[in-house]
Amino acid sequence: MTADEQRAHLDEAVSLSDLFRKVAAARGSAPALRDAGRTLSYRELDLLTDRLAARMIAEGVRPGDRVGLLLQRSAEIQISILAVMKAGAAYVPLDPSYPAERLRYLVRDAEIGLVVGDAEHVAAKGLTDVRVIAPRDDGAPTPPLPHIELDGGELAYVIYTSGSTGAPKGCMVTHTSVLELVRGVASVVDLTSEDRVAMFLPFIFDGSVLQFWLSIAAGGLAVVVPLPVAQSMPDFLELISRETVTLVIQVPTTLRALAHAHEEAGRPRLALRYILVGGESVELDVVSAFLERCPGTPPEVVNIYGPTEATCVATCRVLTREDFDGPVRSPIGTALPHLLVEVRDEAMEPVPDGEVGELVIAGSGVAVGYLGRPELTAERFVVLDTPDGPLRYYRTGDLARRFPDGSFEYLGRNDQQVKVRGIRVELGEVETFLRAHEMVRDAGATVVDTAAGAQFLVACVVLTDQAPEKPEKVLRQHMLASLPPFMVPDRYQFLPELPSTDSGKLDRRALRDLATPRRAPRP
Repeated sequence: MTADEQRAHLDEAVSLSDLFRKVAAARGSAPALRDAGRTLSYRELDLLTDRLAARMIAEGVRPGDRVGLLLQRSAEIQISILAVMKAGAAYVPLDPSYPAERLRYLVRDAEIGLVVGDAEHVAAKGLTDVRVIAPRDDGAPTPPLPHIELDGGELAYVIYTSGSTGAPKGCMVTHTSVLELVRGVASVVDLTSEDRVAMFLPFIFDGSVLQFWLSIAAGGLAVVVPLPVAQSMPDFLELISRETVTLVIQVPTTLRALAHAHEEAGRPRLALRYILVGGESVELDVVSAFLERCPGTPPEVVNIYGPTEATCVATCRVLTREDFDGPVRSPIGTALPHLLVEVRDEAMEPVPDGEVGELVIAGSGVAVGYLGRPELTAERFVVLDTPDGPLRYYRTGDLARRFPDGSFEYLGRNDQQVKVRGIRVELGEVETFLRAHEMVRDAGATVVDTAAGAQFLVACVVLTDQAPEKPEKVLRQHMLASLPPFMVPDRYQFLPELPSTDSGKLDRRALRDLATPRRAPRP
């Protein structure tokens, strides 16, 4: 597939399933998806996903429905995503590691009637009110897949993020928004049909959307990263080398671990052409050292920034020596072509260049809103006046400043939302579940960073008089039963009372100071 064909397919596609069909027709027998010893060509992937989509429709799935995917890391995730879209529906990722209570909430909230997964596993999670379809084809005859016309305004997926009220919220994103995302990033990352993209990020996070559709749009090969490999950077490095992977997406924490593994392995030559890094503030020293020690031509490292509500990426910057030596600690670059990114004050008025304010984002990448949450949608997605008329913006809650050249510096959060190892977490939701335990009188949560660069979610807890001798173990079991593992505190600190401000609110800065371990003075 030539570069001109690639651009034409991406420009002409009106939906993600339309894009895939165009690429599959052009690529035919070329490899599309690899999972361990199994490689599917574009033609095979097209036929498999047609059959699964037809089975979904036979089970009652209709355009506009939401289909749950309860799947382990494997090619079945990408196969199921494509099939759901071919059926005209939207997929909802359901992580098998989630507690049963949380999975049941997601299924109810998203009004999911069909789940793709293993029937026994689905039942074991207590999802008894849904139909179940296996992702693997048993070879039985299936009805032909009817033609389903999409215009791009339909939902492609609903991804749930942490919610400050104790309940996760589903962010609704359309086909058009994802297509615009891929077009925008493709203007910076020049992939060809020879490229191989690692499916490293789990499908419950929006970065997985970018890594898969970048690969498809280029006509390249998507390489599935098994869970044990994703959890071991030496093993991931070996996979990157063995599969000659050319693009990976990482959060700074995992990139640091990857750089360390590369150093420990003797700095092997890699086929990497691009590393996209995002999710939290970039560690410029880590990136600089890694690039300096890469043999041969080092990859380009692109710092990407963007919330789920703006379809994963809003700004990006190819990092250079100027960035490594410069005064800006977290340069996130300029807006993608389809988006308008601005800095505004508390009254939502634009601020001059150089001043700090909240990042707001408008354009075709902005999500529809939160599923079933009109009040929260109205609070976070606001219509603001501009010289060109009213525009709908998403308020990110992120602080930044804009430079005269149109680029931005990321400066952290302005609310109770934090990033823990690149994953967005609402401290309010963690605190809600802590306080729900009968032995907890009050609780606050915070994130601390160690001198070595590690990051921990810490629960500061005021116990009742009836607390057991080992409350930490009890609380950890309580939290694991209610929340995904990434939202369960790594450490628990027990206090006689929580620090408060003069107005009586929780003093989060003082809480973080209390939770930060102190080094013992040298003798």
